Amino acid sequence: MKPITIAAIHLHPVAIPFVEPLRTSFGMEPFKAAIIVELVTSEGVTGWGEAAVAPEPGYCGETVGTAYHLMKHFLVPSLIGKTLADPFEGRTLLHHLRDNKHTRAGIEGAIWDAFAKTNAARLADLFASYLPPEHASTNRAVVGVSIGIQPSVEATVAIIRKRLDQGYQRIKLKIAPGWDVALARGVRAAFPDTMIMLDANSAYTLQDAEHLKQLDEFNLLMIEQPLAHDDIYEHSQLQPQLKTPICLDESVKSANDLRLAIQVGAIGILNLKPARVGGFAEALDVYRVAVEHKLPLWIGGMLETGVGRAQNVAFASLPGVTLPCDISATDRYFTEDITEPPFVLNADSTLSVPNGHGIGVEVVRARLEQAVARWYEQNYYPIG
Repeated sequence: MKPITIAAIHLHPVAIPFVEPLRTSFGMEPFKAAIIVELVTSEGVTGWGEAAVAPEPGYCGETVGTAYHLMKHFLVPSLIGKTLADPFEGRTLLHHLRDNKHTRAGIEGAIWDAFAKTNAARLADLFASYLPPEHASTNRAVVGVSIGIQPSVEATVAIIRKRLDQGYQRIKLKIAPGWDVALARGVRAAFPDTMIMLDANSAYTLQDAEHLKQLDEFNLLMIEQPLAHDDIYEHSQLQPQLKTPICLDESVKSANDLRLAIQVGAIGILNLKPARVGGFAEALDVYRVAVEHKLPLWIGGMLETGVGRAQNVAFASLPGVTLPCDISATDRYFTEDITEPPFVLNADSTLSVPNGHGIGVEVVRARLEQAVARWYEQNYYPIG
């Protein structure tokens, strides 16, 4: 493994319009926001990362403003001039910043990309090199599609039919109190054999257990994170009451969190978002725990640009990822992304891992600059 020395890090806050607005139980996403991290090594290699943060603290407590501040004033100054012999050293160098895992993941992703390019490797193969030989990349990621809260069951059915016609074979529906059982009943009646899961985004409490039991009749793949975003204990109380597997998302932020969730019976399936656990070093540790316990696993998305999407596709191509992932094709979210080529859905509901070194896609500088200008035009919150 050739080492890298970090010569410069540039931060690009971006805003990109969505093709369609996305509504969840905690609100509407106005546009795709993120901080794109551009890391340049002393050898002139550029590594790209993405801090998958939003304008407001919804999914997590981090925002574009907090991430930019912490990167600019704490993380970047501590990294310039550092030589790393291994991408796992990125986690060690960033560990002094507590919490703020999406922020750290943005920097760490750029480190992994720079290492892969420096060593003439695809990112997927670099990930696999830290796993047993039988965990080589499959060169593709099996994917599904996520559908936000719609005005009616009929509107939801129409969008599901559109996505199935496009080739997606697994459908995830956002739910909230008052928009759950009737939705599941109507959708299942229209699509009796389709792989369907529900995502609650922490909208329920343990007192809703009797209500949630009604969802068992609809043959769902899973119910994702029904209870509090930071809870494991109460999910362990809910899971024995349900036939449908509970999938944990927000409350698993480390490999040890996953070990605890498994031990207390709080989890049937894991949604692993590398951004949520602080980056790919921890994501690989979480992956190992899931494989060890034969826990069904899929890779979630944060509506990433092509930078984060390429990294997630690479990780999702590992064979321990056993369920369709939330990493849809580029045109599901954007008319024009900041990277080329776009990710295109294959006939078998997969995305292909790019063949190039590192993330395997190219950042189009003019589009990146436009996205940065758009962020400042939004005048959301001052950053600096």
